[in-house]
Amino acid sequence: MRPADIVSVHTPSPTWQCVMICWGTKYSTQLINNLVRHIAAQAASVPRFVLITDADKPELLDGVQVVHFPARWLQAPLKRSGCQAKLVMFEQGVLPEDLPAIYVDLDTIVLGDLQQGLALLETPQTVALLPSALIPFGPLGRLRYRCTQGRHYARGNSSLVVFHPAHHHDIARRFLDLFARFPNFEFRPMIADERFISWAAQPHMKAIPKHLAVKFPGEFMFYWGWWLYVRALLPWVRARRRRLVAVTLNGLLVKPEKLLSLPDGGKIVDEKGRVLIWSPHTLGAVQQHIRDFYQGQL
Repeated sequence: MRPADIVSVHTPSPTWQCVMICWGTKYSTQLINNLVRHIAAQAASVPRFVLITDADKPELLDGVQVVHFPARWLQAPLKRSGCQAKLVMFEQGVLPEDLPAIYVDLDTIVLGDLQQGLALLETPQTVALLPSALIPFGPLGRLRYRCTQGRHYARGNSSLVVFHPAHHHDIARRFLDLFARFPNFEFRPMIADERFISWAAQPHMKAIPKHLAVKFPGEFMFYWGWWLYVRALLPWVRARRRRLVAVTLNGLLVKPEKLLSLPDGGKIVDEKGRVLIWSPHTLGAVQQHIRDFYQGQL
């Protein structure tokens, strides 16, 4: 029996909290429970689990705290591809404010101790995201942000977010104020939750390093299929991939049910022309990790 099958998610005195968000019917309670078990089984200390949701979850594991969405975040425009409803995690009164938090998307596989991400909180104001643009978080990104008066800035991906809930209520407040003025997201940073986080907290943004977590398309897909084989052989890439704690399956074509339906050597080409080859020769141990993570869940 795997540790994830028997681990308890109860802890009397947590030192951090793991936040998840679910609306609609895309993700089953079984899948959420599976993610919770894996996180709890591998963390140095079991976190407080908080699920922000739009519906009761009667089959949810005991010990997972359920918080219901405030109605204003469930407006239809906020639940589309931009996922602006995720900004609810920054609203005052939604999350407990006593502990730092790591938000994790429900289509993430967790391979190690997610608690390591808390080391990124250099100050209480720090927000850490996966990097997703050429402009890096840090001094260069902040300089470009200042010089362009906020028009250009470093951006990240919000599949994982490391932050302290007590210090970022302004992100939700500013978004709601702008949404009242620009209901069609005419102000460009509003077009996606991750863009708005990056813009609103730019002075305090930090990148989640690639040895801790990666986006599956960015790490395991490329425009030239042959390069995937070469890259998987590079010793520094192999070493870094062995240390990975989380891999986010972001993108419609790399969802677990799609990946697990592929034969060995099967290929997917995404909308950007990047190729995935479903093979241990390109993915290494991650291929089997995905199979193990979702065994019996889909």
